[in-house]
Amino acid sequence: MSRRKRRNELVRPFVKWVGGKRQLLAEIKRYIPQQFSRYYEPFVGGGAVLFHLQPKKAVINDSNEELVNLYEVIKKAPDKLIQELKEHKNEEAYFYEIRGLDRDKALYRKLNNIQRASRIIYLNKTCYNGLFRVNSAGEFNSPFGRYKNPNIVNEITIRAVSNYLAHNDIRILNTDYEKALANIRKGSFVYFDPPYDPVSNSANFTGYTKGGFGRDEQARLKSVCDRLDERGVKFLLSNSATDFIKELYADYSVSIVHANRAVNSKANGRGKIAEVLIRNYA
Repeated sequence: MSRRKRRNELVRPFVKWVGGKRQLLAEIKRYIPQQFSRYYEPFVGGGAVLFHLQPKKAVINDSNEELVNLYEVIKKAPDKLIQELKEHKNEEAYFYEIRGLDRDKALYRKLNNIQRASRIIYLNKTCYNGLFRVNSAGEFNSPFGRYKNPNIVNEITIRAVSNYLAHNDIRILNTDYEKALANIRKGSFVYFDPPYDPVSNSANFTGYTKGGFGRDEQARLKSVCDRLDERGVKFLLSNSATDFIKELYADYSVSIVHANRAVNSKANGRGKIAEVLIRNYA
């Protein structure tokens, strides 16, 4: 059995991430298998499901290089990260100075891993609505949030997550999601939380990394799921409840759930939305 018998309630997401699953945890928990040898999460994002389950053996992956660097730094150098975070200021001019560092590629390359990780947490805690968003060039572009007292230095959470990552068999990858599953064995369990299929032509949930995740990618992911199923690997997948997704996965168990959209740049775009949980087991 890969899961801990006792959960540390202090182990929780350290950044607010687009599509984060804290709102859906109660639904997701209902479908998690009781037994599995190793946990895989190829689109880990903020890690809400990972940190809730706290498996002793896991492979986590994300295409966002800055996010993966943050996981690595929290795992290996929490003290240095905390100290670096204490240097930041909740001021608008300072925010745009830090945000603009990735506009000068030569300057940005001079930042060390600790500084890059600190920057991501700082921007996430102080930007508008906590919305991590990049443009097509991969540059962070959310505006200043004007919060009075943002929790920039969440020392308790950082230390708890660091302890969990460092004292368990947790591999952290920054690669294509399919490659992250290359050596998976029967008995493992995969939770997929990919960028969602847009619910409308104007919707876009892929702004956390440059590039995109269109319907060709959704179809490729379905093929990956089919191969896992053929090998006897259990998977659970979240996505939006569009006709395209429901038809694509019609040969699997599809459950409709509703979650609050916790992150949206427009207030009237928040609220209950229909999502699907798809699985290949009873």
